[in-house]
Amino acid sequence: MNRDDRKAAVAAFKERKVVAGVYALTCQPTGAVWIGETANLEGILNRQMFSLRIGSHPVATLQGAYRAHGEAAFAFEVLESLEDEEIPAIRAKWLRDRVAHWRAERGAAVV
Repeated sequence: MNRDDRKAAVAAFKERKVVAGVYALTCQPTGAVWIGETANLEGILNRQMFSLRIGSHPVATLQGAYRAHGEAAFAFEVLESLEDEEIPAIRAKWLRDRVAHWRAERGAAVV
């Protein structure tokens, strides 16, 4: 990659649109569900799976299910997204409210 290509790639990365939202991780063999919120839906699955792979996930029940069933047993689902809210306080409140809604609806634990 030459210098101009690198500069263009860095500029594109900085200008990408980051989408916040609520997601679910489901252990398909057991039906257990964990609901979480994130400011970056695009990167959350990679972050969660990395923590699980190295055995350092802070949610013990999720880590245990991962150890018992493996990565292939998990499904990732975006439940809701919020693309346009730029005010962090409003986005944080919306995310908390929607996580509470989805946890109650699905009987899920928090990630």
